[in-house]
Amino acid sequence: AAEGKAAAEGKAAEGREEEEEDDFGYRLFPDRSKKPQSFLVRSLFTFHNRCQLMLRMTLDTNPYAQLLLEAMKQSGCTVFNDRHFSCENCDGCVSGGFDSATSQIVLCQNNIRHQSHMNRVVTHELIHAFDHCRAHVDWFNNVKHLACSEIRAANLSGDCTLMNEIARFKFGLKGHHQACVRDRAIRSILAVRKVSKEMAEKAVDEVFDACFNDLEPFGRIPHSKTDAKRAYRDFQNRDRYNANL
Repeated sequence: AAEGKAAAEGKAAEGREEEEEDDFGYRLFPDRSKKPQSFLVRSLFTFHNRCQLMLRMTLDTNPYAQLLLEAMKQSGCTVFNDRHFSCENCDGCVSGGFDSATSQIVLCQNNIRHQSHMNRVVTHELIHAFDHCRAHVDWFNNVKHLACSEIRAANLSGDCTLMNEIARFKFGLKGHHQACVRDRAIRSILAVRKVSKEMAEKAVDEVFDACFNDLEPFGRIPHSKTDAKRAYRDFQNRDRYNANL
């Protein structure tokens, strides 16, 4: 009986270990594991229609997204709307994610409510996609790789513009941008990985300077849409110059 009890306790412990195993953030995107719905069924849901319309607007008009799409094309990773973007219902705490296993950007149709939010989410996730395209990023096993891409995404996507920080009731001025980038990178890691806050902070701090100063493909920190337009124009001119060499 004692042996039977020990075996049962052992199986229970194994079950708990399996439950606690890191799912790499997939719990936040429950629609990832569901069978895709038919177009007719999806068309009945206004969230999905609104998501698709806002996505199209972002891809057609937003200079952040346009620059990243062109940079990815130049790197041999052309992005296609139907293939690489998916509007889905997500956990209440997230707006989007990059699924490196499928090279798909997930847009949380139940949480993205306005166009400016869609612009930032698409830009943020396209930076992850760009990093995935140009570098051998070990998203699942190397937290420093994840930290670097989260730093770059927070730095270059417009997440930390002064107006966005004021909207979050954060009014610091000195070192404001760097502090925002660090904070948002740590929060993103904690949202998708089962690691301690101390481990996330350590990973971000160890790679912060190098990754904060990696401004590709923008060449600058785009603090506004005007900055992003200039960066996009400079990127196009850089391509023309390189083509003439």
